[in-house]
Amino acid sequence: MQSENKVVAFFLEELQAAHQTLEGTIIGVTQEQAHWHPPGIAHPVGATYAHVILSEDATINGMFKGQAPLFASGWAGKTGVSELPPMLDPQKPGFPDWREWGRRVRVDMEKLRPYAKAVYAVSEAYLLSLGDGDMNRPVDLSVLGLGQSSLRYVLINGILGNALTHCGEISCLKGLQSVRGYPF
Repeated sequence: MQSENKVVAFFLEELQAAHQTLEGTIIGVTQEQAHWHPPGIAHPVGATYAHVILSEDATINGMFKGQAPLFASGWAGKTGVSELPPMLDPQKPGFPDWREWGRRVRVDMEKLRPYAKAVYAVSEAYLLSLGDGDMNRPVDLSVLGLGQSSLRYVLINGILGNALTHCGEISCLKGLQSVRGYPF
């Protein structure tokens, strides 16, 4: 996929690289490894991976496109995640507390990976629908307690940053289980 718009093309390339890195990092994770509870308060690999995918779906489909996320529409009951995490509550601005969910959720890695690929396809198609000027479009993040921002900010921090940050976390969690983390 290519875009005529240089800014959009840059974001698309970065998003595809983040998806590739995340998928490469998750390769070979067994069900046992996906549910291993690390010491402290870190979430298991499966919950961390699910968080990245569910968040991207909710952000792109729900926040940006104004549609139901895939997990609540065509992929409902087929994501491989035993339960959805706590959702944003307009009555209580701020990030939902996913700590308890992350420790109890069960993830079927064989089902979650195809759902992730469907989310990636929607995200990449969404980017291709944008023009460079859209990157400055205002985005209301009040429900998160962050006020007004821009589409560019959310793409960088909420999608790319979230995926890449959690790649590092997943890599570390795999390393603690004596398996290779990053694919390179």
